[in-house]
Formats: sequence, C-alpha cells, structure tokens
Amino acid sequence: MILYFSASGNTEYIAKLLAKELDDECIDMNERIRTNDYTRVFSKKPFVICTPVYVCDMPTFVREYIKRLPFRGNRKVYYVFTSGGYAGMSGTTAKKLTVRKNMIYMGHAELTMPSNHIVSNAYPPTEPDECRRRISDSSGRISGIAYAIKHGEKLTARHVYLFEKLVILPFNPIWVRYMQPSKDFRTTDKCVGCGKCSRVCPINNIQMIEKRPVWGERCAHCMACILGCPFEAIEYADITPCKDKYNIRKYVSLKDI
Repeated sequence: MILYFSASGNTEYIAKLLAKELDDECIDMNERIRTNDYTRVFSKKPFVICTPVYVCDMPTFVREYIKRLPFRGNRKVYYVFTSGGYAGMSGTTAKKLTVRKNMIYMGHAELTMPSNHIVSNAYPPTEPDECRRRISDSSGRISGIAYAIKHGEKLTARHVYLFEKLVILPFNPIWVRYMQPSKDFRTTDKCVGCGKCSRVCPINNIQMIEKRPVWGERCAHCMACILGCPFEAIEYADITPCKDKYNIRKYVSLKDI
C-alpha cells in the first residue's frame, strides 16, 4: 500500500507511478489528515510512504499523523521523499518513527523535484526546462525503486552527517513555529469563492467567510492553497505576483497514470 501527501502534485505523481509499477493501492492522506481519520490501514505488501520535505525534514503534520495511524498486515515500511534537492533529516526521522511503531524500516529514496516554496525569495523558482528535467529524471528512477521493494531490498540514500543533524534538529522546530506566517496570504479579483483552498489545506487553517478564504495563524506553508487554486487567485504579500504558480499538472497529466 502506498500512502502519500502532496500539495503541488509532485509527490502525488511519484506515488501514483510507484503504485502502477507495484500494482498496489494508492491512498491520498490529505483528507484523512484533515478529518483526523485514523481508521487502520491494512496491506499484505510492504507499506510505502511518500511525502515532500519541508524545512529539511518530514512535514510535522504528516509525521504526527503517521505516528498515530494503526498499520496492520505487513510490517515493512519504505519511504520516498520529494524535495527541491535536499531531504535533510527526513530519513532519520522516518527510521525513528517506524521503529517506535514496532515496524521494520526498509530505507528511503530521495527524489529531486521542482521547487515550489514560492512565498520566499530565498528559494528561486525552478525554471520550466529544469522542471521538466527533474520530473523526467525522477520518473526514470521509479522502476529501480519498485524493483527493490518487490524483492525486499532496502533502499539507500546519501548519508546525513552529524553536523547536519546538529543544525537541523533545533532549526526545524523554530522555523515551523515562527517562520511560517499566513497573514500575508490574500486573494485577488480572480477569486470566485470556489473554496478549493479551504478543502486542500491539510491542517484546516483556511475558512471560507462570505465566499472568501480567511487564513488562520496555524500555517504549514505547504503551498497547497496558492499552487492549487484553479484561477491563480491567491498571492502572498508582494513576493508571488510575478512568480509562476507551479503545479505539476502544468507538465504532466495525473489522470493518465
């Protein structure tokens, strides 16, 4: 069973390709996370958890959900991480999480996908040609990952050095707590009040009031709202108006998988 969370479609694309290769079930965790649905999941095949990387680690809300979710059946767990190029502590976190659940950690793979954190000028957007290259390169690795899973082999990724851990461990929680403000999100005249932004927010931070989204204070900066708006009607301060609203659906069709 493949379980995934995806905001801009990067991880969804990878998860569905992997499910096709493995001939396995693929479940989107977003709605389950939003509704606190902890119905147990059962699989005869190994579990594969696909998730993006936020601030050099697994997203906090994904980690907390997996921690409480009952897994039944096969005890082996693989992870596939998508990032803009650096997965940081994600593998270490995944291993600890898996062991604490009394399951068997089978390693992880790291795939570089187009960067989508467009609300910060510290992370330049990925140019279209580079987006296509990253998507193509990551797609090309799926067969190898699937082969390892089918044959019970462990996945291996780059070693994370101690000095990296010493930086990331205190940095991640501070960033998550203080550096992800939502007050600068706003809508433009393009907004039709469809409410999709509210429906895709994994932590229920967006409420529709008089057919307009209102952001609360508890933002994860996942970009699901701004990058998933069908009318590109959401902006963030003066940072995003001139930026492309990346979504993988601009490059590939998820319906064809």
